[in-house]
Amino acid sequence: MKRTMRTTALTVGALIAALGLPAGAAHADTAAPRVDLRTLVVSDGGPAVDAIAAELDTAGTPYTKIDLNQSGRPVIDAGFLADTVDGRPRAKYQAVVLPNDNPFPANSPEMAALADYERTYGVPQVDAYTYARPEAGLQYPVAGVGYSGSLDGVRAEVTAAGKSGPFGYLDGAVPFEDIDPAVSESYAYLSRPVAGADFTPYVEAPIPGQSARGSLVGEYRHDGRRELVVTFVYNRYQQQFRLLARGIVEWMTGGVHLGASRNYFAVHVDDVFAADDRWNTELNCTPGDVDCPGGGGTPDPIRMTAADVDHATAWQRDHGFTLDLVYNGAGSVDQRAEHNGADALADRLIAERGKFRWVNHTYTHAFLGCEQNVTVVPWRCATNADGSVKWVSRQAISNEIATNRVWGQSVGLPLQNDELVTGEHSGLKVLPQQPVDNPNLGPALADNGIAWLASDNSRDPVQRKVGPATTVSRYPMNIFYNAGRAAEQVDEYNWIYTSRAQGGSGICEDNPATTTCLPAPLDPATGYADHIVPLETRIALGHALAGDPKPHFIHQSNLAEDRLAYPVLDGVLDGYRALFANDAPLVNLRMKDIGVELQRRAAWQAALQGGGVTAYRVGGTVTVSAPAGVAVTATVPTGTTLAGRAFGSSYAGSLSGWTASAGQPLTFALPSSAAAPGTTAKAGKPDKPGPVTVPAPRTRIPVGVSEPPAPNAAG
Repeated sequence: MKRTMRTTALTVGALIAALGLPAGAAHADTAAPRVDLRTLVVSDGGPAVDAIAAELDTAGTPYTKIDLNQSGRPVIDAGFLADTVDGRPRAKYQAVVLPNDNPFPANSPEMAALADYERTYGVPQVDAYTYARPEAGLQYPVAGVGYSGSLDGVRAEVTAAGKSGPFGYLDGAVPFEDIDPAVSESYAYLSRPVAGADFTPYVEAPIPGQSARGSLVGEYRHDGRRELVVTFVYNRYQQQFRLLARGIVEWMTGGVHLGASRNYFAVHVDDVFAADDRWNTELNCTPGDVDCPGGGGTPDPIRMTAADVDHATAWQRDHGFTLDLVYNGAGSVDQRAEHNGADALADRLIAERGKFRWVNHTYTHAFLGCEQNVTVVPWRCATNADGSVKWVSRQAISNEIATNRVWGQSVGLPLQNDELVTGEHSGLKVLPQQPVDNPNLGPALADNGIAWLASDNSRDPVQRKVGPATTVSRYPMNIFYNAGRAAEQVDEYNWIYTSRAQGGSGICEDNPATTTCLPAPLDPATGYADHIVPLETRIALGHALAGDPKPHFIHQSNLAEDRLAYPVLDGVLDGYRALFANDAPLVNLRMKDIGVELQRRAAWQAALQGGGVTAYRVGGTVTVSAPAGVAVTATVPTGTTLAGRAFGSSYAGSLSGWTASAGQPLTFALPSSAAAPGTTAKAGKPDKPGPVTVPAPRTRIPVGVSEPPAPNAAG
């Protein structure tokens, strides 16, 4: 179909008449409207709209949410959508997200106002999950034409138009998850475009029983409007949505918006140079650790070898990925003392030190919170005669930090001296035994210039200050520190996550909210590869696809013996590269850089929520104002400049990044290739605007979407 670009032929006077604006708003016929960089999100409480809103939250992209189920909500009319500022017509929203193509009652004036607004300002609309029907540019999904039903396990594909358009960052495949065969986790309406409709499929899947493919995501141009028509349901955790989320936002914003989205992955390997005690399959505890009553059993340490170092360096080279080695110097000192000065592991690691990143993990891995009373299981904080808690002293904490730093420097480790991971994240609060931080921790961190302190995301997920330091939460991988062999991992996993009647700990009976409970014990021979690896891979990859920069952590024991970590890490890295194009790589940051990213995000979100940020576009210029000291984040097309200078860096075909605000407006100049609002609707002789009166039918939402399987959100 022949297409030409529709120019902003409507005069300002016509805009005013269409929107019912005051007559005094007339400016100049050639004046471009102001379009605020904010999205209108209209929700009916369904998971699809909430998923898009979650993506905007993560990226730091502002939006206004209207809940259709809330009494007393604002009415969506011409005045709600647009007004004038300094005599210039203003569109208050650059995009509209609706639950479906028309969520309002028949002949709704709100839907009519939205349609008029979108036509006038060239504002696109996302139909988050809608029925395939002619009103959305698609044929009804009836037998012989389309399909309605589950897509669990189906492989969808990005079309050529999708790759050259908003989904160009994907390699092509969009696999739909099938986590639990007993649970319906997806539902879709697959159909082909109506004959003669200006409809471009971006993502398609095979129609069952036919050779044809049906649209799952496509662009429908009609009546001077543009809609992104999505005909499958999803929640914020599902991989199929996570793959498409960036493209949905880029499509509806034209690639110009506040906020930025990148995918991250970092892995910390704790206890390097030290050894980790081994799980005892007979005692169901770890001799040498605090979980064996009365110190039972004989410790059986797991420690990497020089061959394990060679494997790690080769693996890094093959995957283009750098591990963060979190080290305890005393482990090597003790090894040399016990073996006449020999330590092949340390010799090899030190020789290869430049191939890894290194983080101080304290000298002996001592517990730095309260003094532990380990004569009981679980342990308790020791107390003074007056009942007060006995705390590890400031001097003892400082010695652990400083001694390990000096040891690392003496062997030439390339350190960042302001990073620290305490043993077991100790010193920080740990429930139920120690509900507050060790009061001596903050002063000891100050003594040693620590600015970034690791915390455990499972118990301390929110970034916070501890003395002079800011926490960086880390995701624990469920690959146990006390397992060097797959059979040990499975045995401990079965013990923890099965019922008492099945020989397990019963933790799931006591706490049904535990996300990794097992209906029956795993097979010792196959359970690791068949159950644990896929689950841990999915969880970690889910964090990466959600744009979460927090690092994951494992232990040196997981790189030794059976090298249990590698199948999971391979699953994440190889799985990601099979899904994404080369211009959207996983970003692999060290701990302090992750801390800075999280800190900037928190400050930016606070500024957005406090109303301190305004941003708008007039033609090819974007103006952003933010409080002084707050770093501004934005995504813009390649070729954009900020005050005449380059901005950000390239990722997924766009530029994105942070820039400091001094409290004065920031001005971005977009390239001429970036179409201005109002020029992207179908052009030539515009279709005669028609009334939008027919509400969309109710759509099916299976339980696996409304209530995502718990392991998706675990960690």
